[in-house]
Amino acid sequence: MKVELSRRSFLKAGMVAGVAVYVAPLGGKAFAALFEEKILTPVAWDPKNGQARVRIDGLSKVTGAKVFARDIRAKDMPHWPRQQAHAFILRATRADLAYAGLDLSPLGEELKPDRLVTAADLERDGVAFPGFYGADMLLPEGKGAAYLGHAVAILVYHDFARYRFAKDKLQFRDGVVRYGAPVAPLERDPWGSFRFVRVGGATPADDDKFSSLTNAPVFPSMMRKQRPVWPDGVEHGKLGEQGMFHANRIKAELDNPPADWLVLERNYKTQSSDTAALEPDNANCWYDADKQALHMVIATQGPQEVIDSAIEMMRKAKFPVKQLFVHPCYTVGYGSKDHYNFPFYGLAAALYGDGLPVRLANDRYEQFQTAIKRHAFDMRYRIAVDRKTGMMQSFAGHFEGNGGGRSNFSPSVVMVAATAAQSIYYFPKNDFAAVAVASRAVDAGSARGYGTLQSMAATEMMVDEFAEQLKLDPIEFRLRNALRSGMKNSQGAIPAGAIRVDEVLRKAQAHPLWSGRADRKAAFEGAHPGKRYGVGFACTQKDFGTGAESSLARIEIDAAGKIRVWHSGTEIGTGMSTSQAIACAKWLHRPADEILTAVTEWDDLPVVATGDPYIMSQAEQDKLSANPRWSPTYCSPASATNSAYYYTHSTREAARVIFMHGLWPAATAIWSQGVAGGQAASLVVRVEDARWVDGKLSAGGLEALPYETIVEKAHELGLVTGAAVHVFNRWAWSEADWEIGGANVRLPVDGLSLRYGDGAGAARKAQAKTPGGYHVLDRKKAYMPATQRNGAMVTYYSCVGTLVELAVHEGSGKVELLSHHSIMECGNMLSPQLVSSQLQGGLAMGIGHALMEQLPLYEDGPGNGTWNFNRYHLPRAADVAVWRQTAEVLPPVTETDPPKGIAEVVMIPVVGAIVNGIAHAIGHRFTELPVTPQRIQEVLA
Repeated sequence: MKVELSRRSFLKAGMVAGVAVYVAPLGGKAFAALFEEKILTPVAWDPKNGQARVRIDGLSKVTGAKVFARDIRAKDMPHWPRQQAHAFILRATRADLAYAGLDLSPLGEELKPDRLVTAADLERDGVAFPGFYGADMLLPEGKGAAYLGHAVAILVYHDFARYRFAKDKLQFRDGVVRYGAPVAPLERDPWGSFRFVRVGGATPADDDKFSSLTNAPVFPSMMRKQRPVWPDGVEHGKLGEQGMFHANRIKAELDNPPADWLVLERNYKTQSSDTAALEPDNANCWYDADKQALHMVIATQGPQEVIDSAIEMMRKAKFPVKQLFVHPCYTVGYGSKDHYNFPFYGLAAALYGDGLPVRLANDRYEQFQTAIKRHAFDMRYRIAVDRKTGMMQSFAGHFEGNGGGRSNFSPSVVMVAATAAQSIYYFPKNDFAAVAVASRAVDAGSARGYGTLQSMAATEMMVDEFAEQLKLDPIEFRLRNALRSGMKNSQGAIPAGAIRVDEVLRKAQAHPLWSGRADRKAAFEGAHPGKRYGVGFACTQKDFGTGAESSLARIEIDAAGKIRVWHSGTEIGTGMSTSQAIACAKWLHRPADEILTAVTEWDDLPVVATGDPYIMSQAEQDKLSANPRWSPTYCSPASATNSAYYYTHSTREAARVIFMHGLWPAATAIWSQGVAGGQAASLVVRVEDARWVDGKLSAGGLEALPYETIVEKAHELGLVTGAAVHVFNRWAWSEADWEIGGANVRLPVDGLSLRYGDGAGAARKAQAKTPGGYHVLDRKKAYMPATQRNGAMVTYYSCVGTLVELAVHEGSGKVELLSHHSIMECGNMLSPQLVSSQLQGGLAMGIGHALMEQLPLYEDGPGNGTWNFNRYHLPRAADVAVWRQTAEVLPPVTETDPPKGIAEVVMIPVVGAIVNGIAHAIGHRFTELPVTPQRIQEVLA
């Protein structure tokens, strides 16, 4: 797909904190390969079924021609020096001894680095991490490592050959990093601690007696020996004390339950695992001291976060920066490139590159050693069920996630794990305590699943055990307790939209894999001596979004009808570039011809974001909202399963504005003139009757007008042919009143700019104050979602149920997946093919989590630098029943249902289904993951 940008015009600048920020797509040979030779192709659109035949980057992906940040060298970048320097990092692999410097004698004179960067250099020059990432970017001598793999030095080489030889000499070599005296274990308070207590009313419809939404979450009153101390329980005390009063009552009731209650208590453990993104972390940066300019080619899920953090970092440093050039690239993340510190190591290396661009790129060993991991969890569950009715009564859970050596998103991950633990069920009472512990393990952060993989899989294991003890069909037990529309979640919030868990469960219950499992077990085991057969099921629903989602989108239609889209979202392999092109079709009859993603400079729509959207008061929000340019956040990274729902909202709203204020009035003008079928000028036509059919627009029986004719008229009349919007969501969309064409219009956007057609008068064109000829509108009144909604934590959900058919080999303990079937509920799909690909990839990740993927946390784990895929086993095609996996998607309730985020939930139910299937096969319930052949052999022995 060709984007019409040239080397002369591809830069756009804005001012942030006194630094001119330039954001650009790739230049030079990389730019030519990516766009000019059309490796990206326009959406192949089938208008009859309204679907894309292939994704935009499909051809380049399957041929290996897709260009990633890792592929870029200095020679590919316009205006960069031709010579490329390289760097690598040395890291401490012990945390029990003080770091005592380096022994680089194995390098000799010839291979000594051109620049050796240590903590002393950084301190002298005022170079430090942005605040989010903590202290000690490089470990000072005499200090113990905060975690295994803590960086101690950066070695910079002006040429590749010496860099490569030097790295080979030092990698895996003992004695290069020297250690001194023993140091006491580093004692740190948890990265975060929270408690979520809810006591409902007499019925699910009644008001809660206490909840996080209506009252508040509970926070520790203090820390003692690195453990949270919760407030005393006082019925009419402060909010935290009230919450603990109810928590203590829940505990007392579980300790001494009524006679007709069945109470189970189980401990569940999940492993640390790698996200295994196949593009290792990398950055290529150049500091031009003469021009005081910093250039960064980066692999990130959040370009805006890198921009903001780089400015923060350089503000403290003694290297003056007047210009920041950021080149966001295609990348692959699964969360591992969301708020990760690697770009800032690349930045630091460039400051000491002696004027040369410096490339810092992990090999696979380094990636295992440093990339953020999925949290290992220890969880203690206590659940009560009424034996007579089979109805769940209360749930007390303790969730401890190992956050490793830096905080990253650990507080948020454990919070989400706890609030998601209820999964698809309604509990009248719950008490969830969540703690993110600090340790010497490799950093854990925003991995796919975000804590819910761990907590909801455990819930599904326990639910199956309850059904067994109650002698109920496991799916029937789930149906009795399934959350229905209008019921509250564990924070006391009512989920938005229709909850269709019961439909998924009934489809699973009727599926032949489930209904015929007893006969199939007997037949299979009779025909396959030495194998045990089992069928397992699990069903989960996961939230999507963060509670502070925002994005920007701009759409323009030229006089020839070509549709162009610019979007703040980043393509990380999910297909969002394809889906956002498709999203235009709802209002503009077909996908965009061109799309540019990861756009962070929006001169045509200036938006200011200040304050913390999660903790600001309502009074603060009301005051800030008076500024017509203000919004709680600027733009979200590509994470939290946010593209389908949140990114699509901004794209569709921009398209809707163009339709309502450009194409529709152009069409009515044509009809009124009687040029299409001689219709009377006074004929009333309603926009709600408008329909696109075969590229033509009709309404109320009027003659269908070709799209091109309408566009031509819109330009002729100077109507709206371009719109840029900013949107914000705190479990509800921000809205605002706008004046467009003399009329007051309320739209679910909080920022809006308009561009008018070629026929707009000179006076109107002169009013445009932006480089792109846009008119920035001031909203008349803003309607921001109340800050109280932060207490809801989550309200948007998508649901997946998975059936797994498996066999356990008695001799080896190996689990063989025979087939699996998934049932999804995800609203109106933008692209069924993309949904299918997300499901298949998620299933593979879940299977790996359940059966094989694991990393030791400490000294024998990846922090020692010796781990690679030869030791870390990912599932292959043979492990995932690749030819015997099936799926079905519930049809949307109506054609207006929005698309839902499903990229994370698709990996979760297969985990519980496998463990439950193993229990059906061998009669043993595992509570620790992964369920390896060795663990099965121990049980069978």
